[in-house]
Amino acid sequence: MASNSPPAATASAGTPSCTVYIRNLEESIKIPLLKQSLTTIFSQYGNIVDLVAKKNLKAKGQAFVVFDSPQAAEQAIKEVQAFPLFDKPMVLAFAKTRSDATVKRDAGEDSAEFEAHKRRRLAEKERKQALAAIESQRRPTAGAGAASQAADAPKATAKKAGGGLKSTAPAAAPQIPDEYLPPNTTLFLQNLPDDTDETMLTSLFGRFDGFKEVRMVPGRKGIAFVEFEQLEGAIGAKEGMGGMVLEDKIVKVTYQRQ
Repeated sequence: MASNSPPAATASAGTPSCTVYIRNLEESIKIPLLKQSLTTIFSQYGNIVDLVAKKNLKAKGQAFVVFDSPQAAEQAIKEVQAFPLFDKPMVLAFAKTRSDATVKRDAGEDSAEFEAHKRRRLAEKERKQALAAIESQRRPTAGAGAASQAADAPKATAKKAGGGLKSTAPAAAPQIPDEYLPPNTTLFLQNLPDDTDETMLTSLFGRFDGFKEVRMVPGRKGIAFVEFEQLEGAIGAKEGMGGMVLEDKIVKVTYQRQ
């Protein structure tokens, strides 16, 4: 019989912070009930600034509780470690990164530090999405595998009949969808109105930090490149300008394919 016991916790709960990372939660519990239960348990140890639990597949069984002090988080980890919630012992540790709520409280919602924190988090999210997209394209499905074998069968027959001739065509490399391209300092704009020029795009993107230049493509309408000095500026511009409408056309903003 399979055991519900989690892997043994490490000797260290990580570097002290205000945020407690919780795993091994019962995945079948509805999010509202899970949040209510966690709030009841952890509010005994200090003021809870934020509590994050999501229902998407990758985040199931996990949650984050943000306190207003590292001391409260440390006390909670010590006393709640392995406490059974819905018949599963919780595994607790300090979160590896600071939460949005913590940075916002310490630095202020309108501060440059908070904006930089959000951009770094967004860049990391997009990096992981890009890696996941590459991995999913490299991993053949059962149907694709069968189709590949069926397609190779005539080639094998031809090889025998033709005295060992073989195809020299290289295998196609997996293509990352535009929306999952890893962040870089150059944005690629598509679906621009035909009369869009460098001056118009400079006025739109020049307000973002680290703006460097707009590059139109000679002889090609509807596309352009916008380059930034730093990654943070490109991330902010992509986030702020993605989906903008120019002359009834929705402009697609992605990172340049490298």
